[in-house]
Amino acid sequence: MAEKNVKTEDAHLENRNDYVNDEPESTPQAVHVIHNPLKRDSPEQVVADAQAFANNHNLGEYADLFGRAALVARDHHHFQNVPGLTSEETAALLYERDHKWHGPKMLWFSVGLCAIGAATQGWDQTGSNGANLSFPQEFGISGTGANEWKVGLVNSIIFLTAGLIGAFITDPLNHYLGRRGEIFLTAACLTATPIASGFAKSWQALFAIRFVMGIGIGAKNATVPIFSAELAPARVRGALTMFWQLWVVAGIFLGFAANCIVKDTGRIAWRLQLGSAFIPAFILMCGIYLTPESPRWLMKHKKYDAAFRSFLKLRAHPIIAARDYYYSYVIYLEELHVAEGSNYFTRMRDIFTVPRIRRANYGASTVMLAQQMCGINIISFYSSTIFTDVGYSDDQALFASLGYGAIQVVFTIPTLFLIDTVGRRRLCLITFPLMCIFLLAAGLSTLKETGSQAARIGPVVLFVYLFTIMYSLGEGPVAFQYSAEVFPTIQREQGMAFVVFINNFFAGVLGLTFPRMRSVMTTPGAFGFYAGLNLIAWFMIFCFVRETKQLTLEELDQVFSVPTSEFFKHEATVSAPWFWKRYLFFQKNLPKPPSIIATADSRYDSGKYVDSPKRSEGVAV
Repeated sequence: MAEKNVKTEDAHLENRNDYVNDEPESTPQAVHVIHNPLKRDSPEQVVADAQAFANNHNLGEYADLFGRAALVARDHHHFQNVPGLTSEETAALLYERDHKWHGPKMLWFSVGLCAIGAATQGWDQTGSNGANLSFPQEFGISGTGANEWKVGLVNSIIFLTAGLIGAFITDPLNHYLGRRGEIFLTAACLTATPIASGFAKSWQALFAIRFVMGIGIGAKNATVPIFSAELAPARVRGALTMFWQLWVVAGIFLGFAANCIVKDTGRIAWRLQLGSAFIPAFILMCGIYLTPESPRWLMKHKKYDAAFRSFLKLRAHPIIAARDYYYSYVIYLEELHVAEGSNYFTRMRDIFTVPRIRRANYGASTVMLAQQMCGINIISFYSSTIFTDVGYSDDQALFASLGYGAIQVVFTIPTLFLIDTVGRRRLCLITFPLMCIFLLAAGLSTLKETGSQAARIGPVVLFVYLFTIMYSLGEGPVAFQYSAEVFPTIQREQGMAFVVFINNFFAGVLGLTFPRMRSVMTTPGAFGFYAGLNLIAWFMIFCFVRETKQLTLEELDQVFSVPTSEFFKHEATVSAPWFWKRYLFFQKNLPKPPSIIATADSRYDSGKYVDSPKRSEGVAV
């Protein structure tokens, strides 16, 4: 398996040193260049292969379209030179190039519906956040000692079962039910369990209900981001898939809003706070079969004609649909060759043993773990408790938490436009040090015991809000977006299942331990602990998280073909020193160093790549 993988990687990834370059040395050149695999063959052969594919898979009526689309995919930067394109097709491709957000209504509906499903997770978190103020008294488990562990267990069990069970049943559920079927089943689970939570008669019953709820959350979390990423075009995949995070934080805000709305209902307030989380899951359950099935899932299950018809619904013009579909198919064939004879267990093993997939796993696991290391969920789970500790009343704490939720929504929106321009990696590297500073400052502010209530509480709330802003501009949107896109089609369910396990398991550990940590270490100590973890997370991101902005899901195969040691050496000795000199020492005229990875804009001619008129022909390896 590993030997096959190396061959496939070598077929795509060309080293800069294998080319003769007669441009000035000051011109930045990529150390590794991604080449389009369709450029291995002549244009005539590419057209013949594409037409044969259409004729052999019940798509004969589109054979000529696939021939033209394959040429566009072969040289998508210069599609105007492709022979045979109709004026309508050329106009559609030009409009797509010049209008980043152009797409059919079905694309927006499908991605938007997936995003609404994400609100379930945020709402579940904040429902228990508000309920923490009253349900322990209802069930006689308030106070310190063992009761702290019971409260933590009720809060955290949904994440523990999401990671330990829900994430790992994703593959069989997806295999037999499809992406839509799996999402429907989990949405049904997440509709029923919040309602049942509102009728719990003991903390043990509430624990059992949330145990089942967690399984649904884990399975949903591992599938919905994949589904969304597989529907979205590369140019806006980060932004569209990031609707997941936007609606997670929208769910957090709506959950806090529901907490405030029902706070005066007496002893049943916590029941209403927990039960209201069924609303977004119900919307997802009702709408999911109105969307097309994932084309890549259909392709994986050899339903090639159905896959193309899904693409036709998700792209603005047939030439765009055929281009994206055929390019996906070409890369899928190579992935299939590498994974020949695999099963669930061998594919799970591959994410640790096959170099390309292992590197993707490093990156995805890092951003998922960093989401828990940064400490955001101690706020999401326990903000009402934290704010009452520093002097707020229960009502004031609920409204302060509502402000926390509103800030997450407001500052996640700009990242829709930054994630595909600034990039995933850079956003995280910029925001994590600031998160460390603000979280530490929030913890130290709780030590102030003199002065008015505003003087004591104001700095705590301010620094918590500033910390939240940095999270919303970086790690928050990146974690699930990045993880959903980096794994190959064949191992996507297994890879996503593993990183969702990491994310949810450690969210469960956080939720379980924080009540006791707050008691033993005090709030400043707990905040300081997580502030330190932010710096560790920053270093992990620097080492393992590679940039993926504006690359197709298939081109990411080549991104992760660069060995980790070579990637780290380049970032530490080339990229980082340039950044310090350019932005800290204001050396504005310092030329940007070569990137280790870039997309080739080249023509393939008689076995040779010609990158530009000024560049000598280089023999492809």
